[in-house]
Amino acid sequence: MARKIRVLVGKPGLDGHDRGAKVIARAYRDAGMEVIYSGLHRTPEELARMAVDEDVDVVALSILSGAHSTLLPKVVQCLLREKGQSSLDVLVLAGGIIPEEDIPALKAAGVDEVFGPGTSTQEIVEYTKTHLKREVA
Repeated sequence: MARKIRVLVGKPGLDGHDRGAKVIARAYRDAGMEVIYSGLHRTPEELARMAVDEDVDVVALSILSGAHSTLLPKVVQCLLREKGQSSLDVLVLAGGIIPEEDIPALKAAGVDEVFGPGTSTQEIVEYTKTHLKREVA
């Protein structure tokens, strides 16, 4: 029997809005994935440690505070440091209010995909399933 895909849904920084994070957490759970929710106000270091401790396949970050250009690359850097790797075997996704012009820099910093407002949860779940970086067995 294959193990479930493990997803950390994280809320970096001081952003106190968690409706979107809870909606995507539920969508992942309903799709049969195992979900770990970080809760609000997590540092990049805390999120990286959670991801490593929980051995997740996906880190899905929800941010609405406008600090995405600082916090999201820092999460990726902390993940690399925690895992002692030069490249990640974990899919890193972002969602929230992120201007189109900021997306290329986030992808260059290691965020695999960015989903904006109005993206269907089904689209996010399907993307996750088809873009995992490691085998789930």
